[in-house]
Amino acid sequence: MKNTDALKEIFSSSRVKTDHADLMHWGTDWTRSFDIAPQAVVFPECADEIVALVKLARDRALELVPSGGRTGLSGGAVASNNEIVVSFDRMNQIKEFNSTDRIVRCEAGVITKNLQEYALDKGLFYPVDFASSGSSQIGGNVATNAGGIKVIRYGLTRDWVAGLTVVTGTGDIIRCNRGLVKNATGYDLRHLFIGSEGTLGFIVEVEIRLAPGPKPQRVLVLGVNRLDDILNILECFQQRIVLTAFEFFSELALQKVLKGGDVQRPFPEPCAFYALVEFDVDADEEAAIAFEEALDQDWVTTGVISQSDAQASALWSLRENISESIAADTPYKNDLSVRISEVPGFLSDVDRIVNEHYPEFDVCWYGHIGDGNLHLNILKPESLSIDAFFERCHQINPELFNLIEQRGGSISAEHGVGLLKRDFLPFSRGDAEVGLMRELKSVFDPSGVMNPGKLLSV
Repeated sequence: MKNTDALKEIFSSSRVKTDHADLMHWGTDWTRSFDIAPQAVVFPECADEIVALVKLARDRALELVPSGGRTGLSGGAVASNNEIVVSFDRMNQIKEFNSTDRIVRCEAGVITKNLQEYALDKGLFYPVDFASSGSSQIGGNVATNAGGIKVIRYGLTRDWVAGLTVVTGTGDIIRCNRGLVKNATGYDLRHLFIGSEGTLGFIVEVEIRLAPGPKPQRVLVLGVNRLDDILNILECFQQRIVLTAFEFFSELALQKVLKGGDVQRPFPEPCAFYALVEFDVDADEEAAIAFEEALDQDWVTTGVISQSDAQASALWSLRENISESIAADTPYKNDLSVRISEVPGFLSDVDRIVNEHYPEFDVCWYGHIGDGNLHLNILKPESLSIDAFFERCHQINPELFNLIEQRGGSISAEHGVGLLKRDFLPFSRGDAEVGLMRELKSVFDPSGVMNPGKLLSV
């Protein structure tokens, strides 16, 4: 029996796709730099179907690649070696809400923004947020431990996961933690699956804790001419107020956003860098004091503060529209993190290396400076082909990641390791750690069917 016929015994014919256009659509993510060559895409509707699929995969030596919103930037959802793509698009239901526990149980394919809106309808708040929330799925968020723009106050996805239901590479269904606040019964397997990129098992349901609704927020955008002053500004504001976000972006990043024509400059005079600060509106007075101190110290040159939700949204768009605005420039992206105190020195070192190797390339910086996460985007010149451009950019990675290793940082802050950074994992993880990760993989996925080749080399 052909593989496609065997798949159709588990899924209805309409939920097994083999057309070229479908394979290209569901077989990749936002990385756009790998070959796409799956043999089929399937659309499960329940955990039992995934169990049957895993058993089939083990029997036939098939390989499975999970597919959520496909918004990742490390090739974690790329199928390039005749795999079966497992799309969670049809497992998109919010199943249950408990108002006492403030826990919502949802399937892995629920869109992040839909979960955020559901929380608001209940008078609560799901605080993990990022520019791709309108298309990313909660299962993928958990599988990569997604961060976003409010980590400085609310933490990562990991901090909100109360329980998981997972189908492992052995075809077993495990339910981790079951929404408990206290559970001192040994290893918390939930945290192994968070950030595992589908290499140990496929997340099918998630129990998410919700927070009390936030206070109204104020947004302040500051002009900064010297990169070294960014941390002074952060410390100045943190001494007086609780920050919800502290972001930064460069003048080049702002120019790319302005080119879209949907927003205006925050103030007339250009600056080398910009900081975006968000905080509760009842901290206006303390924020004003911090701003005056930053002005007096010459850490900032000017600033603009929101007076309405619409103005706050417009100021946020200066930061959140960057990724979309530079997409036409085919950026080579690196999602990096160091300790917050290391940020200025690290940025300077990376800028020096990029300028030495690629003086003709434009470099677009932005990121979540409040949690040490930086996005380095090298923009492709029109004169270079994509393949030639990416090959040249790849050459810088060992030198770049050596800086990460020296500063005890991470080669991937938010988007996982996937294919893109797999071979550079030792820059962030020691030999003993990688060895233990391999042993865990062999326990949960002894046949190697779950997202093989991602995170760990085969």
